[in-house]
Amino acid sequence: MTTESTDLQAVAVGDTLPPLEIAVDRARLVHYAGASGDRNRIHWDERFATGVGLPDVIAHGMFTMGAAVECVSAWCGDPARILEYGTKFVGMVVVPRDTGATVQVSGTVKKVDAEAGRATVELAVTSGGAKVLGRALAVVSTAPAAEATDAGPAEPADAAAAPADSTPSS
Repeated sequence: MTTESTDLQAVAVGDTLPPLEIAVDRARLVHYAGASGDRNRIHWDERFATGVGLPDVIAHGMFTMGAAVECVSAWCGDPARILEYGTKFVGMVVVPRDTGATVQVSGTVKKVDAEAGRATVELAVTSGGAKVLGRALAVVSTAPAAEATDAGPAEPADAAAAPADSTPSS
């Protein structure tokens, strides 16, 4: 995948994102388990996973979700431009010991709101030919870079009514 970002001012409905393939092996799952605190044995212990009825070790859903959004992050050039992201977990990424797994991600711009400076991207996320994430939607800021990153925190609605200095006068 290229590291060159898209001209977000020119984004149009139907534009496609460069596809992304994510290699997943057991070592990566163990690292993720340590980082996330999700040490459930179904993510690293084959005997345990098959013992509870799974076909093999499976990737963490949140790992898959996080890895998939990298497609959007690379496309827009700055992960801070991703304003919203959500998905449904609809399938498993089965990770065999010898071969690992591959997650394929592609994306399409579904909506552009030029006035609000936002674009909605829908991701298609599969592994082993099966859909693993459904309704994976990311909303990206299409505003010029200065507007997208320099907005700063919003003031509370009642901030204008509050006195600038609450120290009693003498």
